[in-house]
Amino acid sequence: MDIPRTPKPKRGRIALLVGGAVAVVAATVALTRLEPAAPTVERATLWIDTVRQGTMLRQVRAPGTLVPEHVRIISAVSAGRVEQVYVRPGTSVAPGTVLLELSNPDVQLQALEAERQLGQAEANLVSLRNQLETARLQQQAAVATVTTDFNDARRNAEVFEALDKKGLSSTNEVDRARDRARELASRREIEQRRLTMIGQTLGQQLALEQANVERLRGIARFHRDRVTSMRVVAGEPGVLQDMNLELGQWVVPGQQLARVAQPGRLKAVLRVPETQAKDVVIGQGVAIDTRTGGGSNGAAGVVPGRVLRVDPSVQNGTVTVEVTLEGALPRGARADLSVDGTIEIERLTDVLHVGRPAYGQPESTVGLFRLEPDGAHAARVQVTLGRSSVSTIEVVRGLKPGDRVIISDVAQFDAQDRLRIK
Repeated sequence: MDIPRTPKPKRGRIALLVGGAVAVVAATVALTRLEPAAPTVERATLWIDTVRQGTMLRQVRAPGTLVPEHVRIISAVSAGRVEQVYVRPGTSVAPGTVLLELSNPDVQLQALEAERQLGQAEANLVSLRNQLETARLQQQAAVATVTTDFNDARRNAEVFEALDKKGLSSTNEVDRARDRARELASRREIEQRRLTMIGQTLGQQLALEQANVERLRGIARFHRDRVTSMRVVAGEPGVLQDMNLELGQWVVPGQQLARVAQPGRLKAVLRVPETQAKDVVIGQGVAIDTRTGGGSNGAAGVVPGRVLRVDPSVQNGTVTVEVTLEGALPRGARADLSVDGTIEIERLTDVLHVGRPAYGQPESTVGLFRLEPDGAHAARVQVTLGRSSVSTIEVVRGLKPGDRVIISDVAQFDAQDRLRIK
């Protein structure tokens, strides 16, 4: 006989199903909340620096060239054709060394014409002096003659007046003698004035003619100098820097013919980026790297100097800075040699600083990867940067002494907040 069975309750199975579902949901939620795995970076490809507290030297580095401190530019005084070239660049020259010779027939003709005009003016001056002196002497003779006639007329008048008192002379004779004396007195005064006037105008006329002679003498001297300038000389001792002229070449007045520089007196001309030139002032110390060998300070080709001048204008994004050299130049240093200059801006004491990041700008906030204590991971932190130097930059906030940060270019990980360092 069949025995009816009582069905078992399904609560256990339902609980198992619900528990499994809950576990699946929890696992799914947990998986969705998991952060993606940090990308791996080879340590050898990274540049890692340690944050330091202490003195930071602010510097500006700029390329440049060595140029002579004293350069004499020789220009053409007159137009001419190059007939001879006696010296080539790089040769030591003395003040009287003839560099080249020019020719121009017009210059010779103008010099001859100036000499002719000067000679004519000098002859006119001599002739005028003779004429004026002759006129003066003639006037002196006329004055002397009138004076003699006046004295005779005065004596005659006195005689007739004496005879008239004795009744031996008529009134007409006395009056005639007196009128003659007065006439000659007036003539003597007039001739004397004329002599005085001749003496005054003689000096003025001679001075005017002398001034004309001096003017023509200056013109003749100028043309003689033009003729002399056709033989171009160095003018001072030094080394001929450049003279790119060929035989038969025509030059015009004012054209640069050559440059003579004193080889032992060089200065550095640096081209500082305009963004860094604002901190450069006269008197700051500079280290000039000539890369030519040992310098006076023991460093390889490094010569100390001082900022001499800062150009007030900007050209092609750079500011020209002239540096006077205070040490002896190494062997091989010469004009137009490419150099690197490092200008010391200031010394910052007791500041937090680190190596300058590849992508960090002064006075800005950037994200840097700071190494975690295990050294195998790096997390991004926001760092505020301050004043910068060539290879270091001030840390205002975001880091502390001893922190190690990645300062090489990791732009490919801008979207990541954490790196794994292998």
